[in-house]
Amino acid sequence: MTMADDDYVYDEATGEWRPASEIAAAAAAKPVARDASGTELADGDSVVLIKDLKVKGAGQTLKQGTVIRSIRLTDDPEHIDCRHDAIKGLVLRTEFVRKR
Repeated sequence: MTMADDDYVYDEATGEWRPASEIAAAAAAKPVARDASGTELADGDSVVLIKDLKVKGAGQTLKQGTVIRSIRLTDDPEHIDCRHDAIKGLVLRTEFVRKR
């Protein structure tokens, strides 16, 4: 199915109806999050830490090999949101993880 120039799509981020061609162009230009090996990451993926990381504010260290499940991508392709049993609201840099 192709979208005609007069098709509009509701953009939840802005709360406006925008031409479908604008939405398609924005989606195509969106940067892709990649792990330390260059593998593309997606929402819901599981990743493994490739080095020990000291977590600021938690007074805790996450060890190399720790599995983080159900990641969420952010607007910044270099950061991912994730949850760990002991740490809520954890944000990791993609350079320190490898897709499982």
